[in-house]
Amino acid sequence: MRFVDEFRDADKAHALAAKITALCEPGRQYKFMEVCGGHTHTIYKHGLEDYLPESITLVHGPGCPVCVIPMGRVDDAIHLASQPDVIMTSFGDMMRVPGGDGSFFDAKARGTDIRMVYSPLDSLKIAKNNPDKRVVFMAIGFETTAPSTAMTLLRAQAAGLTNFSIFANHVTIIPAIKAILDSPDLRLDGFIGPGHVSTVIGCRPYEFIARDYGKPVVVAGFEPLDILQSIYMLMIQMSEGRSEIENQYSRVVPWDGNMVALKVINETMELRPYFEWRGLGFISHSALSVREKYASFDAELLFDVPGVRVADPKACQCGEVLKGVLKPWECKVFGTACTPETPIGTCMVSPEGACAAYYNYGRMNRNRVMETEVSRA
Repeated sequence: MRFVDEFRDADKAHALAAKITALCEPGRQYKFMEVCGGHTHTIYKHGLEDYLPESITLVHGPGCPVCVIPMGRVDDAIHLASQPDVIMTSFGDMMRVPGGDGSFFDAKARGTDIRMVYSPLDSLKIAKNNPDKRVVFMAIGFETTAPSTAMTLLRAQAAGLTNFSIFANHVTIIPAIKAILDSPDLRLDGFIGPGHVSTVIGCRPYEFIARDYGKPVVVAGFEPLDILQSIYMLMIQMSEGRSEIENQYSRVVPWDGNMVALKVINETMELRPYFEWRGLGFISHSALSVREKYASFDAELLFDVPGVRVADPKACQCGEVLKGVLKPWECKVFGTACTPETPIGTCMVSPEGACAAYYNYGRMNRNRVMETEVSRA
């Protein structure tokens, strides 16, 4: 396959759906977690749930990097940005993430210099063009975006920049999946493995899921047929009594990962002892910090970071959504007080957030129709 239309062929989708249905055992329920938020958006944008039998339930996981950042880290970043002569730079999907004292946009409206960038290298350019300012990049994302941050640190060191640093918030996917597996309130039969993260780390790190927990994993691409084929591969494993790691996305994902990217991450960053995740609490060795060798670029050492901890708003149930315990429409404020325009939780903000996917594609209740349409009927 070479063109996107080939991955969205309705006839092939129906054929895959029929094969999936044929593998379902009568009276048995299946629950698979799509770890990546990109998968969630594909599922609801293209209505893939409607292709599947009712015995198969898809739940979303913690694979949205913006969604898992706790409110306190946003407040810490705003505190950094408010320091004299500081320019804070950030990816666009962080700008509206609510902290305890508002979002980056709110801070910007109060006069704080926070700028949106498309790459950490843009931040480097801003630092070069503003030698009298201290430029801090809000480094965020899973292993997918960590290589670009790592390369930026190498570039900054090579250029001898003394006014550039990063506020590291990179997280790692494996500890989060383990926390999900150890959670007592969620039973899963298998995983649709994250595609983007796996282009960097490969498939081998997931082997413990099959070995220690007996759950199959299929790393999947992001087109509709990718996801349906991945579910089909999971169902074949279950029908044959197997639990293995398989790579549906082999056209992009190497089994052992991107060794160059992994090397540059390891050169510049190391695992933190603990890091707080929204909804999952503190998870050991689940995030990255700057290595001592590059300490001159570590904002947490260069500035006085307060280390704020803020409880999520009581009305927000992002934590349960991130763990797959609740569907977004089961949250009391979903689609009413909490919308993409007025988000209460991070899951409604990010382009990969589950709540944003449900809201944008009209999945407003169990019957998958807009509540307004129900009321009109």
